[in-house]
Amino acid sequence: ALGVEMTKIVGNRQLRKRIHVNIAHVRKSRCNESFLKRVKENDQKKRDAKIQGKEIKCKREPEGPKPMKIVKADEDEVEVLAPLPFVENYF
Repeated sequence: ALGVEMTKIVGNRQLRKRIHVNIAHVRKSRCNESFLKRVKENDQKKRDAKIQGKEIKCKREPEGPKPMKIVKADEDEVEVLAPLPFVENYF
């Protein structure tokens, strides 16, 4: 068996629980793979740039805004929404 730590939500908090699990039911976490892959690629890019005498940026860039769109509609298709006028009801 293997000791595993996990979190359990109880009410409004997370408790850390320790349980024993059979080896057959455990698999290795893959959460770090993309990070390690990116590190290796960046190191290779840095080596290539150093050989060529260039300077590169290895930081991740945000996607940025989506391109502009223009919505076309006929005058009779456009519906203007406005609030109803307030009516005082004194019975």
